[in-house]
Amino acid sequence: MSASDSVTLHLLISGRVQGVGYRAWVLRTARKAGLMGWVRNLTDGRVEAVACGPKSAIDHFVGACHAGPLLARVTAVDTKVVAAPESFMNFEQRETVAPRSDV
Repeated sequence: MSASDSVTLHLLISGRVQGVGYRAWVLRTARKAGLMGWVRNLTDGRVEAVACGPKSAIDHFVGACHAGPLLARVTAVDTKVVAAPESFMNFEQRETVAPRSDV
């Protein structure tokens, strides 16, 4: 994948997305798609993710995030293209944090 084919997207997912296996589902879905990045819960009840990969895989991933796993009830998936903030080696699950105001 060339740098020009790669997209890095910041996602904020709202709804019933905590306590329903959403992060684990995102982890599996992203890894299956060959994406790099991370996912974590926010203390305000949302799930935050950064995903990096080919645009077609990112588009498919975002579409899947609107549905999520069986018990989830997604009400919104807010996305923003960002410059890759770091070099990713895989897709990982991170610790829960308070939401940042600068994203």
